[in-house]
Amino acid sequence: MTPRTPIWKAIADALHSDIAEGVYRPGDKIPTEAALAQRFGVNRHTVRHALSMLAKQSLVHSRRGSGVFVTTTPTDYPIGRRVRFHQNLREAGRTPAKKVLLLDTRAPTASERDALQLDLKEQVHVYEGLSLTEDRPIALFRSVFPAARFPELLTHLGRDHSVTAALGQHGIADYTRASTRVNAKLATATQALHLQIAENSPVLRTIGVNVDTRNTPIEVGRTWFAGDKVTLTLADT
Repeated sequence: MTPRTPIWKAIADALHSDIAEGVYRPGDKIPTEAALAQRFGVNRHTVRHALSMLAKQSLVHSRRGSGVFVTTTPTDYPIGRRVRFHQNLREAGRTPAKKVLLLDTRAPTASERDALQLDLKEQVHVYEGLSLTEDRPIALFRSVFPAARFPELLTHLGRDHSVTAALGQHGIADYTRASTRVNAKLATATQALHLQIAENSPVLRTIGVNVDTRNTPIEVGRTWFAGDKVTLTLADT
């Protein structure tokens, strides 16, 4: 007599097949225990046992307060003298994209004024958005530029979302990173919503200042990377 496969294992195998066939892709949220219990006609304890097996195989992981997600392979993101979002991700074999959240002109904060070496009455252009790979958010960013030097910057950013291209329209053929600071933070409710992670999940915040070929500051940026989606690496270039 052939032994029967335990129901929980059969459910785990079915979900494993769904993941392998792309029904649930890396980063996707698995249906709730209640939904899976209804799908397979079992109780939630049996579903929980199946999900536990998948977690031991590193196929899924749970996020407190958010649910169970298919495990992703963190994206390597080089931090060096030349930080170019699209170029970095394409070189890592990923498909990059950006989503604009805000384009605005305002007075700078004290730290922005100091970083950009601005006078008291000068204003700044602000570009806030989401960095995505494979259509999934990996980072939330805020880039700030001197408005007087780049009067049409927001128009260009609104059209193609590329900082490098927008600066190029203002005669900046090249720029480099003068400084980068990295520290760990916990995601606020708003950041968690944008990054599709649980509130208080770990994020890596970078603060960087970019300069032109004359070493004049042209951009100060803050980026909040989802801690389980990105691995920051140090690059020489």
